[in-house]
Amino acid sequence: MSTPLQTKYTLSPITNNIPRTRSHRPWLLHIRVTCLLTPTTNSQPTHETKLVVKQRLVNPALSTDPNLQSTWTHRLWVAAGCTTVFASFAKSIIGAFGSNLWFEPALAGFAGYIIADLGSGVYHWATDNYGDSSTPLVGTHIEDSQDHHKWPWTITKRQFANNLYLLARGTTLTVLPIDLAFDDPVFHGFVSTFAFCVLFCQLFHAWAHGTKSKLPPLVVWLQDIGLLVSRTRHVNHHRAPYNNNYCVVSGVWNKVLDESNVFEAMEMVLFLQLGVRPRSWTEPNSVWTEETEFNR
Repeated sequence: MSTPLQTKYTLSPITNNIPRTRSHRPWLLHIRVTCLLTPTTNSQPTHETKLVVKQRLVNPALSTDPNLQSTWTHRLWVAAGCTTVFASFAKSIIGAFGSNLWFEPALAGFAGYIIADLGSGVYHWATDNYGDSSTPLVGTHIEDSQDHHKWPWTITKRQFANNLYLLARGTTLTVLPIDLAFDDPVFHGFVSTFAFCVLFCQLFHAWAHGTKSKLPPLVVWLQDIGLLVSRTRHVNHHRAPYNNNYCVVSGVWNKVLDESNVFEAMEMVLFLQLGVRPRSWTEPNSVWTEETEFNR
């Protein structure tokens, strides 16, 4: 028979040394110790003890944290973004039917998908390395990006609209005028696919932090065949030196950009011209919070 013994307690002295970036996020450090006592033989009184120590930073109020919950404003922006993207896609399909053009809109859509991955990498690189919460238009996203590097797994806890509304707002304000001004099916083939990937890239990003057992089978399949960025491709972005694998749609551009040192060259140009150092030049002083296990 196995005798389980489980103890859970809080180490207050350790938590005092954890940096806090937001006062409303009371992260607490807990250690869970599980001991299993298993007889090594049927008659011997000796036991083999297996000690598993798991460390994690947890927020006891994570499920109710307003920073991770969706509001009606978030939902309205996401709905508006989806509507503008659908309208663009519909114009592409209707225009293709009317003009008997199919290859050109499809090719334009593929180009939109490829360029959206590149765009996600450039935007991700910029918000990771430059600006702060006071930066106009994208300050909130920059702050969220910094929090994401300190607590990567929390992106999987964000509610759907909360995770997408910033990009949905940008998509709405950009695509709506295009919907009203243009009818060309080829142009809308590009716009609709590009905008769709931009709007949902944070969802693809969240899936890249998920586990296969918890993801929908279709998502796992799309990751496995390379149409969506997977955890195995994205995990290096959260490892030293924290300056690679920025693209979060399909990740197809990551190898090209990283091997050619494109972002490093851009950082050097900005430093020489403006004297601004990117955050990636200094190893982030952040707490790694993913669950770790020590067996002994």
